[in-house]
Amino acid sequence: MENRHYFYVVKCRDNTLYAGYTNNLEKRIAVHNAGKGAKYTRARTPVTCVHYEIFETKQEAMQKEYAFKQLGRKRKLEYIRSKAHEITEKQPI
Repeated sequence: MENRHYFYVVKCRDNTLYAGYTNNLEKRIAVHNAGKGAKYTRARTPVTCVHYEIFETKQEAMQKEYAFKQLGRKRKLEYIRSKAHEITEKQPI
């Protein structure tokens, strides 16, 4: 998979969640933590990546991001917990 498209979720300093899309996850997390990422995360650094999924297309990743953002906080946390075993099998961020 040459082009990777990520849907990711970060936990902010205030325990809120932020979901996004990127094609370079390590760089995007660093940008968030530098205070230059999304407006939402700028005042909530540091952020920690708590979940990510890799897709073959940008469209698939952005559809997952949109669907995730439609969930309430409780369902978002349940979704992340249900996928936690998959994260441990992936390379760390």
